[in-house]
Amino acid sequence: MKFQISNFKFQIIFLFISSFFLFLVDNAHAMHISEGILPFNWALFWSVIAVPFVAWGLYKLKKLSAIDLSFKPLVGLMAAVVFIISCMPIPVPTAGTCSHPCGTGISGILVGPAISILITAVALLIQALFLAHGGLTTWGADIVSMGVMGSFAGYLTFKALRSIKINLAVSGFMAGLFADWATYFTTSVELASGIKGDSEFMPLFWKILIAFIPTQLPLGILEGAMTAGMVILLYKKRPDLLVKMRVLKAEEAAI
Repeated sequence: MKFQISNFKFQIIFLFISSFFLFLVDNAHAMHISEGILPFNWALFWSVIAVPFVAWGLYKLKKLSAIDLSFKPLVGLMAAVVFIISCMPIPVPTAGTCSHPCGTGISGILVGPAISILITAVALLIQALFLAHGGLTTWGADIVSMGVMGSFAGYLTFKALRSIKINLAVSGFMAGLFADWATYFTTSVELASGIKGDSEFMPLFWKILIAFIPTQLPLGILEGAMTAGMVILLYKKRPDLLVKMRVLKAEEAAI
């Protein structure tokens, strides 16, 4: 009960922050891949790819929340974190989209890739419906780039580094960094494949990817630092949560 009340307070705080932040966001710039950028066939293709991953997330959420009633409040908290972090667009006119942090590194670490994908899908849908960021036709493509690729890159990077005894700070930093960069690598693939027309794929892909570098290179480093900071903060304040979410073993938390 104490854990649930604490999470409720955190969610109220995040809701307040996000409400304040929305007044600062310039709605003139579409976030993620903008509505109408991808042709129908490519929008449909990425949506079909995204559907089983979202279904997997729903299945995992139902299964885990049935075992542990305190799991849903944690998912709600992570959804607020991802929503706020990914709601900071920096327009990239040459790429037809925006750069921004993603937040899927930390969500992938804490709740696993399946739930992280579901969280991302919900955040993207709300942003598309109410903030004119991204779009409904490009929702599937945005889920694949930010949710699927970002979550798996962060989760697998963290697990791999921890398996060879790399410390929490470095593992968290690299997870956040690669989650961010994997998202924009995939976005470049999606954009190049969708808008190439009769042009060759690779030259257009490199052009789009390079267009992201001035903003996404430092943003990836920033997201790595944020992810490491969140993991270390939890380790110092609530190591029991890291054990509960199987981020740490019990003996590691005791240290």
